[in-house]
Amino acid sequence: MNVKMADLRGQYETIAPEIDKAIRSVLEHTAFIRGREVEELESELADYLDVSHVLGVANGTDALQIAMMSLGVRPGDEIITSAFTFIATAEAAALLGATPVFADINPRTFNIDPECIEASITPRTKAIVPIHLFGQPADMAPIMEIARRHGLGVIEDNAQAIGAKYRGKKTGCIGNIGCLSFFPTKNLGCYGDGGAILTNDAVLYKKARMTSNHGAERKYYNETVGMNSRLDTIQAAILKVKLRHLDTDHARRRQAAQVYDTLFDGHPFITTPHHTPDRTHVYHQYTLRISEEAPGKRDGLAAHLTEHGIPHAIYYPVPLHNLPVFASGGCRKGPLDETEKASREVLSLPMHPLLTEREQQYIADNIMQYFDRVVSTG
Repeated sequence: MNVKMADLRGQYETIAPEIDKAIRSVLEHTAFIRGREVEELESELADYLDVSHVLGVANGTDALQIAMMSLGVRPGDEIITSAFTFIATAEAAALLGATPVFADINPRTFNIDPECIEASITPRTKAIVPIHLFGQPADMAPIMEIARRHGLGVIEDNAQAIGAKYRGKKTGCIGNIGCLSFFPTKNLGCYGDGGAILTNDAVLYKKARMTSNHGAERKYYNETVGMNSRLDTIQAAILKVKLRHLDTDHARRRQAAQVYDTLFDGHPFITTPHHTPDRTHVYHQYTLRISEEAPGKRDGLAAHLTEHGIPHAIYYPVPLHNLPVFASGGCRKGPLDETEKASREVLSLPMHPLLTEREQQYIADNIMQYFDRVVSTG
């Protein structure tokens, strides 16, 4: 069976006439940079997310760096975030001369644990960057309260969770500023690189827009040192089409997650994703925990899936504080026991809107067969 981790071709084929028409329109008017589709997408995203301002940028990593620059992050500042994520969050801080400070995660949600944040705050702390990992919202209420008491900014890394909700409000729009990635495999992905910044603060929006445009409000009148980070018009046109289908895609992802939950229910070595009652998960990834007590552990199961042609991924095998770039310095960390345990146990299975129950049954059968075999052979 040809199961795909993310079926980008299939997704394109279901909406090909709309996509082709959108691209052709850009090719005809030739405004490839800041064409009308960019402004239209920003407006439509603002409506969808119920946020005042959206700014399209070149990618999600740029969005994080621009957000930090807009909050005034400077060399010597500290940024509190999670070590259980992709490097971009900490990398953006390091590029500005700030120090990433890693706090531990909640073992059920994989998101930064608010109870671990406060102990990491020092006079140098500038901002907290919660990451809504795998499509599951972080616990924003206590994070915002901690930030308020200590006078800190909050930047939401919403790269994996567009459309997710926390207590009825969409993620990325709760803190001072939010960041999106439109990498092709994201829930809302373009056909190249792309990203966006979200904020309800008009002053922060102005700073972000200037920063993304070489530090200038108008051409040739540069006021600050900025960068060149723009969302291409063709990518905006593609995203406008795909945004219309996003809620339907999310419903299909949640349905697939329910099927997985049922298939693995009660298994002694498998923990399925936690469902927090006050939050809406959008399942960018469907990530299991394979108990370290399991025969063969996570890596044995991963090898078995590879042998049987079943795609899977380990997000993330090495926590950021253990990567060569940070292991010898350049970061600060508290106890990260849950982070390190998660990195040894997580295994993400195929998850996309076109995933079928037959494919999921095939995946589950192979996982069950693996455990039956390793248990029986001792």
